[in-house]
Amino acid sequence: MQFQQLQYFVAVAETRHFTRAAEVVHVAQPSLSQQIRSLERELGADLFLRARGNITLTDAGEALLPLARRILADADTARQEVQELAQLKSGRVRLGATPSLCTGLLPDVLRSFHDRYPGIRLMIEEGGSHDLVRELARGALDLALVVLPLPAPAPALTTVELLREDLVVVSSPDAPRPGRRRSVRIADLEGERLVMFRHGYDLRELTVTACRAEGFEPDFAVEGGEMDAVLGFVRAGLGVAVVPHMVATRAGADLRVTPLARPGLHRTIALAHRSDVAPPRAARELQRMLLEG
Repeated sequence: MQFQQLQYFVAVAETRHFTRAAEVVHVAQPSLSQQIRSLERELGADLFLRARGNITLTDAGEALLPLARRILADADTARQEVQELAQLKSGRVRLGATPSLCTGLLPDVLRSFHDRYPGIRLMIEEGGSHDLVRELARGALDLALVVLPLPAPAPALTTVELLREDLVVVSSPDAPRPGRRRSVRIADLEGERLVMFRHGYDLRELTVTACRAEGFEPDFAVEGGEMDAVLGFVRAGLGVAVVPHMVATRAGADLRVTPLARPGLHRTIALAHRSDVAPPRAARELQRMLLEG
């Protein structure tokens, strides 16, 4: 049974005339008649009672007509949905990002994307770079914002550097300024109580590694939180934290922000996707906006 045969069958059923049906589907009448006969042979039943000037449906034709109409309607719906997706009118983008980027970088970009393409659903997954790389590899994400270098070699991923961001120290305005200066050296964090992120957080590994490079183990006042929790604990005066500059500038006036003295600490953010599968059209558009923004 061919899709074209169902189109011809429905045209004859609705016009009750082979010649007019051929005109409706823009095909020669002998060709249409031949396809109808072929469909009847395949189904093993006549679909029409043919009398001069009078074409009527048989019982088999009456049974097939609603099914054929449904198949044709489903095909038209599928065509329309694919075309709308191609035109960025519908669909989804599955984006992974570290929590700090969800707080700092993404809100403005996602707002612009949503304003331009309101029919595209944005599905965001927060996680550390290690988790996001794994989700990309198994096809659960279209794109991910990750911190370079990646936690493990990922030859199946393509990464494009997006930005290089400074890290800063945040503290409660009611507490003494860390290091007692306008800028903080990593060595000044020795003896400070740190509010530390959970294991798997890129910022945790970066901060701990920097402290050990200065010859000391960081002292944790609280550990195990996500970004919002860490900022809340710092506001409460439990300790200081090392966070991205974008996050600190959005955190509000109730936190003191102190830059790190040169050479400071930085992190490189990259946009990653699978090398073997091209991102969907909507994801490629979000990728373009992120790279240009």
